[in-house]
Amino acid sequence: MNVAPHILAIPFPAQGHVMPLMELAQKIAKHGFKVTFVNTEFNHSRVVNALSKNDDFGDGIRLVSVPDGLEPWEDRTDLGKLSESMLRVIPGKLEEIIQNVKNDVDDDNITCIIADSGVGWALEIAVKFSLTPVIFFPAAAAILAINLSIPKMLENGIIESDGTITKNQIIQLSPAMPAMDTKTFVWACFGDSATNKIMFEICMNCNTSAKLAKWILCNSSYELEPAVFTSLPEMLPIGPLSASNKLGDKPGSFWPEDLACLSWLDQQPDCSVIYVAYGSFTVFDQTQFQELALGLELTNRPFLWVVRPDMTDNTNDVYPEGFKERIGSRGKMVSWTSQVKVLRHPAIACFLSHCGWNSTSEGVSNGVPFLCWPYFADQLFNQTYICDVWKVGLRCDKDDTGVVNKGEIKNKIDQLLGDSNFKARAMNLKEKVVNSVSEDGSSNKNLSNFIKCLKKLH
Repeated sequence: MNVAPHILAIPFPAQGHVMPLMELAQKIAKHGFKVTFVNTEFNHSRVVNALSKNDDFGDGIRLVSVPDGLEPWEDRTDLGKLSESMLRVIPGKLEEIIQNVKNDVDDDNITCIIADSGVGWALEIAVKFSLTPVIFFPAAAAILAINLSIPKMLENGIIESDGTITKNQIIQLSPAMPAMDTKTFVWACFGDSATNKIMFEICMNCNTSAKLAKWILCNSSYELEPAVFTSLPEMLPIGPLSASNKLGDKPGSFWPEDLACLSWLDQQPDCSVIYVAYGSFTVFDQTQFQELALGLELTNRPFLWVVRPDMTDNTNDVYPEGFKERIGSRGKMVSWTSQVKVLRHPAIACFLSHCGWNSTSEGVSNGVPFLCWPYFADQLFNQTYICDVWKVGLRCDKDDTGVVNKGEIKNKIDQLLGDSNFKARAMNLKEKVVNSVSEDGSSNKNLSNFIKCLKKLH
């Protein structure tokens, strides 16, 4: 009997973590593997409800769900509380899944666990059941490098034992790596000290899981972060996974995708549209939301704006009075869309983005310049890559009241689109990134070698 290698894939329960791990699962499944993909019950229902009739996760992928330990009405954007709750509940449920598969005579035993770094504790379960332990890091490799440097930073007094930054300073983890501002460390950017401390513990746990892992897979490429991968050869760049996604279909979305905007884009001139999207977490108060709307209006350029139902802290119509009537067909607002398909469209001129790593890698994979507006976590460091290292974007600066005002938005867009060097550098970076995932590219070879090794282990 021919037994297929069987993998248990476990993402951290956030949109920006579920989708890249699903992309990896699809690539692995195409090589004859079975993949059991574990979402929380809350996110599982969102993914299933968002599916269209044409969506297909592919042969070999089975979706299962586990409770996250929170009540249905509790806030799952509180990542600290969510992480603590998951750790109490999910490990036991994963052990049940592994045991149930083992007891099923018609199924192939699970042989490997691929766990998102945010749930790195799952590798302890892999070791317990003698399964191959693999970490998947969906963000920039530089962020993992920061996590792995925590013991040294503690020793040098740069941070305290709870992750508190002793003083804001610029450091370099190695001479070739980009300079890092300590106030942009991932765990220091969540807005309240309690959440910061919980997220610091998660980052600390990266060290433990990295030591357990047989492989550390990164959704990045040598071409994007050469200094990091040179300094830390144990990290294996296999991305950006979205760059090799020929159709742009990305099952795993939490919201139904509005694809009608693609027809609207078809009607716009090439390189004319401002694409505005802030990911799955960003929330604006009414003042900031209205300044953004008025700034887009002031540009007098066409724009496509993704406005999630939960994007503002006000459930009423928060657009400025008369805004929709004044912009008419020049602007289009959608609740969610296929970002890869949008960014590949020739009408897109630039990307006003929160700088999440998925958005960052999707933008650079398509040669799109950025206007950066980070919200939290790794987004602040990704802005450093975009503006200071790759030089394919500009920052949005806040005024004295902490608001990015309408004049700033208009001026920065005019500056970005008025300088052809940004587009030229973006297209040059695109060529490097696309080459990395081509048949002979470094990321594609790494992924192929990883899959071959898994088969041999099996």
